[in-house]
Amino acid sequence: MIRSRSKFLRTFALVASVAIAGVVGAETGYPNKPVKIMVGANAGGGTDIVARMLAEKFQAAMKQPFVVENKPGASNTIAADITAKAAPDGYTLLVATNTGQAIAPHLMKLGFDPLKLQPVGLIVVVPNVLVVGAVVPVHSVNDLVAAAKAKPGEYKFASSGVGSTQHIAGEAFNQAAGIKTTHVPYKGSSQAHIDLLSGEVQMMFDTMSSAMPQIKAGKFRPLAVTSPARSPELPNVPTIAEAGYPSAEMTTWYGLFVTGGTPKPIVEQLHAELQRALALPDVQARLKGFGGEPGALTIDEFARMNRDEFDRFGKLIKSADIRVE
Repeated sequence: MIRSRSKFLRTFALVASVAIAGVVGAETGYPNKPVKIMVGANAGGGTDIVARMLAEKFQAAMKQPFVVENKPGASNTIAADITAKAAPDGYTLLVATNTGQAIAPHLMKLGFDPLKLQPVGLIVVVPNVLVVGAVVPVHSVNDLVAAAKAKPGEYKFASSGVGSTQHIAGEAFNQAAGIKTTHVPYKGSSQAHIDLLSGEVQMMFDTMSSAMPQIKAGKFRPLAVTSPARSPELPNVPTIAEAGYPSAEMTTWYGLFVTGGTPKPIVEQLHAELQRALALPDVQARLKGFGGEPGALTIDEFARMNRDEFDRFGKLIKSADIRVE
C-alpha cells in the first residue's frame, strides 16, 4: 500500500512538473535561442555523459539546441566560473559534481562563490566503492583496518587526483578508522587501476562505474560501498556504515545549476524538464547502469544538500589538513 501510494505521488509530481514546464515556457518564451550546458571535465567522462544525455532530452522537449561545452581544469571549476559570470537569463547551464561545488572551493582560491550559483536539481547520485587489488590479502573492512594499523603509513590509497571524491573518501576513512594510510594521487582512475592491479597501491575508493569492470573480472575485491544503502549492483557488499564507519560515507553526485539571479519561472521550468527527463525509462536505465540513483529532490531540497555538502567537506578538509601542492 505504501509503495503504491509512493508511486502515485511520484507520477502525480511528474505530471504536474510537465504541465508547469509547458505553462511557464509559454509565458516566458524560454528558450528562444540555443542554450549552453557547461561541463568542467573532458569529453567522455561521467559528467560529460550525463550532460549530453540531458542536452538530448532538453532539446527534444524545448525545441531549441542545447549545446555541451567542455571546459576542463582547476578541479572542474572553470566551467562553474563561466556559468557564475554569465548573464542570468537561463541560457548558460552547468552540470557539476560535488568535486567542483563542495570540495574544490576549500582547496583553492576561486574568482566566484559556488554557493551563489542557482541550484536547479539533483541529477544522479553514484556511490563509491572501497576496493583492494586481488593480490592484497584482506577480505573485509576490519581486515584492512587491522593491516593498516599494523603497518602505519605503509598502506597506500589511490585517487584520481588531489581534491577528488576518492581522495576525500580516503581521508575520511583514515579519520573514522583511526588509521594512517598514504594518499597517492593519479591523473585519472585508469592510471590508478594499473598500480592497484600490481599491488603498488593497496586500496581505492573508486566510483562504482569505474570499478565495476575490474570487480566483475575478479581483479578488484570490493569491501564496502560508501553510500547509505547497499548497491543493487553489489548486493552482498556491506555499506561502510555497516562495517562500523558511518562518518566515511561518500557519494559522487551530479547536479544541474544555472547562473545566480536567473528568474524563478525559468529555474522552475528547467527543474520540471529535468524531472521529466529523469523519469524516462532510457534515462533511468542508463543512470542505473553505472550504479547511479536518479535524483528526486525539489529545488529547495537540492539547495540544502549542496550547502550541507559544502560545509561538511570544508570541516573535513580543514581537520585533515588537506592541501593542493
